[in-house]
Amino acid sequence: MSGTLAPGDPLPSEPELANRFAMSRTSVRNAIKRLSDWGLVRSEQGRGTYVRASRQRVRRNHTERYQWEKDRARLTEDERRKTGATEHDTALEMPDLEFRVAYETIEANEALAEVFDVPPGTSLLSRRYWTSSRAENSTPLNLVRSYLVYDVAAQNPDLLESANEPWPGGTQNQLHTIGIELDRIVDNLTARPPFPDEATELDIEPGVSVLVLHKTSIDTSGRVVEFSEVILPGDRTEVEHTTYLRRWEQS
Repeated sequence: MSGTLAPGDPLPSEPELANRFAMSRTSVRNAIKRLSDWGLVRSEQGRGTYVRASRQRVRRNHTERYQWEKDRARLTEDERRKTGATEHDTALEMPDLEFRVAYETIEANEALAEVFDVPPGTSLLSRRYWTSSRAENSTPLNLVRSYLVYDVAAQNPDLLESANEPWPGGTQNQLHTIGIELDRIVDNLTARPPFPDEATELDIEPGVSVLVLHKTSIDTSGRVVEFSEVILPGDRTEVEHTTYLRRWEQS
């Protein structure tokens, strides 16, 4: 952490560390594991243990972010193309990022049917997004799965085509094209160990949890129009909320 060993530098061998600090090999091995759990070092077969580079930080200020997205939803396409939500959260620029997306039509299970207040089996448009930093070998910054009711999205056929991604202005602009204005967004944030596929995709070290964000978007009529699950790596994500409180009346 002092910078004596720079990112990519190898750590001394276990015998060297044991001799230097008069510790047993077991204690050294446990210490290295702890450093690995903290994401400070990485061990690879054939390469040894080396200092891990700092990961791209993502700062999500939802209090400000959602209003910023709504404000830009009605801008011109040229204005919307200037920056996106990921650039907003990371201070990276479009050339620094790689976008991947996959669309499919699914039937709503009981949980999703309850969210959207539709019958189970209703067709939903399921959209998966991966946004990566090219500097980190295209490791995703997060994993997003977003759902729209298919018949609602189909009011604008362009919304059904993954080739139109990344969509300038994001989901709020997409909804705007079919006459939908959001009234509120409800976030539910929890933490858990990553599933094996998530740990692999996000390049998460053992011991690092993920944050699971369930985001429910509700329009001005009170209807749920979009639901998404965002998987955020806990070792490089900061979620910030600012709550403004009503003033006490002056007596």
